[in-house]
Amino acid sequence: MAQGYSMTEIALGAAVIAAAAGFLAYSAQVTGFSGPRAGYELTASFRSAEGVGVGTDVRMAGVRIGSVTEMTLNPETFRADLRLSLIDGLSLPEDSAISVSAEGLLGGTYLEILPGGSPFELPPGAAIEDTQSAISLVTLLLRFVTGSGEGAAPAEAGEALP
Repeated sequence: MAQGYSMTEIALGAAVIAAAAGFLAYSAQVTGFSGPRAGYELTASFRSAEGVGVGTDVRMAGVRIGSVTEMTLNPETFRADLRLSLIDGLSLPEDSAISVSAEGLLGGTYLEILPGGSPFELPPGAAIEDTQSAISLVTLLLRFVTGSGEGAAPAEAGEALP
């Protein structure tokens, strides 16, 4: 049973295939599977990299300057070792800091680089030494509820609280 296709059906099929190819290319770019990108790599080691994964944005002053390309657990230090790919043409001072930040209470996680003031630059492949780990919202709430904040001494019996 041979059936001829109208030009409308052929055009609609071609549009569906083109849209699917566009979505595939976009998802490959967003997830980092689009192949090697121009740029240079740095590393950083965190005590806790909660919420961070491969493809997480690296930002400076709110502008995306790179992404996380690899994340492994160091079996000797038990820290999360991250490899970062940053855009070419960006030279960071060697005393720059990096921290795990959140976009808001319910927002996503990203890495924020705070540039230092050193006249010397981080060469490609170097490690950012000054790292600030993720702060767990659950841990903060538990500290608030139980009153077991760091540095706060419990009140003695009969002592008035401030």
